[in-house]
Amino acid sequence: MSDAERARPQYGEYATPEEQRARIKEPEPWMTAPEPAAPHEPAPATPASASPAADAASGGLSRGRLVDRVATMVLLSYGLLNIILTAPAMIDYSAYAQQVITGMGVDAALSDPTSGQPWGVAAVVLLSLGWIATAALCWSMARRGRVTWWIALVGGVVFTFLSGMLMIVPIMNDPAVWNALVEQVAG
Repeated sequence: MSDAERARPQYGEYATPEEQRARIKEPEPWMTAPEPAAPHEPAPATPASASPAADAASGGLSRGRLVDRVATMVLLSYGLLNIILTAPAMIDYSAYAQQVITGMGVDAALSDPTSGQPWGVAAVVLLSLGWIATAALCWSMARRGRVTWWIALVGGVVFTFLSGMLMIVPIMNDPAVWNALVEQVAG
């Protein structure tokens, strides 16, 4: 097929980039130089919520960031209050264990009530360290301008679950309680 037989291109499909620039009267890329900005023109302003530094400089937070910060603080405050109120019960493990065993409907008692106290102390320490780690991570992410409420929520769930597992270990390892629980389930 020769050039004479080819259909005339409609949208520049056969044109080279140079031919296309000539048709639209665009100069070659190497011929164009960026125009210097006039000294009296201010630089384009960035929105106040574009970065945490801009938020700090403008003196305020956007509504979404404010809601995130309030939700994070509420969740962290709830976690701290939870630790303060449950720590004495966790440390007095014999009373805690008896309440859990009675709550399960099992008529039994721990063979050695003092054996669970180290587990209760470990659970309080884990819960406290988890709260500190969660609060530090929330603070770090908030300084970077990230959403933090979910970190406080996930941290609370994870560390509460782990400390609960520590609290249940002595109850499940006690043979008297375990046998009474198996007998109750069996019938």
